Amino acid sequence: MDILKLKPVLKDYIWGGERLKNDFGFESNLDKVAEGWMLSCHKDGKNTISGGQYSGQTLDSIIEKAGKENAVGTKSLQFPYFPVLIKLIDAKDNLSIQVHPNNDYAQRVEGEFGKTEIWYVLDAAEDAQLVYGFKNEISSEEFKNAIENNTLMDVLNTVHVKKGDLFFIEAGTVHAIGKGTLIAEIQQNSNSTYRVYDYGRVGTDGKPRELHIKKAVDVSVTKPPKYDIKPMGKPIKNNGYTSTLLTKCDLFTVHHYDIDDKIHLYTDETSFNHILVVNGNGKINNVNLKKGDSFFVPANYGAYEISGRCEVIITNI
Repeated sequence: MDILKLKPVLKDYIWGGERLKNDFGFESNLDKVAEGWMLSCHKDGKNTISGGQYSGQTLDSIIEKAGKENAVGTKSLQFPYFPVLIKLIDAKDNLSIQVHPNNDYAQRVEGEFGKTEIWYVLDAAEDAQLVYGFKNEISSEEFKNAIENNTLMDVLNTVHVKKGDLFFIEAGTVHAIGKGTLIAEIQQNSNSTYRVYDYGRVGTDGKPRELHIKKAVDVSVTKPPKYDIKPMGKPIKNNGYTSTLLTKCDLFTVHHYDIDDKIHLYTDETSFNHILVVNGNGKINNVNLKKGDSFFVPANYGAYEISGRCEVIITNI
């Protein structure tokens, strides 16, 4: 398999804005583009290949033909399906306050895996905030009462955000992205979300959007967050680029690279690489890349080079 360029899957949720079209060059007739699914084999939105011999085919179909072990890597064999989903998120308005189930609950109730994720803040308005866990530990009953009594915001932990912040959102963490925030999200390949509070908004059908309070109470960890809001590693200056480890866990490893000349990378038999271009221009080998591009580098591809002046987020498992 060669390196594959992926076409994003665009979602027009009510809280979205125009930055993914205006800043990242995504072509769409949608008035709002809330999310771009940049790496997805999920049933709710599958990437297709852009250009080359596989153009127009879905990524998951190409992986199936090549063989999961060959294309995704030997580490993928511990997962029953493609392990991650990567998004760009433009929150022009507040997202609902929500929570994701863990693997055990999600498999039993939703028929898919749970959802642990990270948020890397690409840009944020001066007053941008988000919800991240609770101020203090409370009981599940107190959580339920706060929802019913409309005092939920009094017990939730609100954080001011800035470019470069990194949030590790473990399954069970109550959270919400606030308006004015642009985020790269790397998550488990799941779309199970339980809405707790939605500011009284109505959907496109004119009706209030569904809440999932019982399920949310079942799965929420009603404690303050246990992780800091910064990347796991410090920036390391190298010849031609600066690298920062954003996170490393048993689900995925994510690095940010600020390239001012070139970087040499590779994939071995253990994992693919996903390249998300979040700024600038350059080349991957001899193929042009620009802000908003997404590339899948299959496992065991070997050495490749990214050159130019650009910022990329690279994910593997």
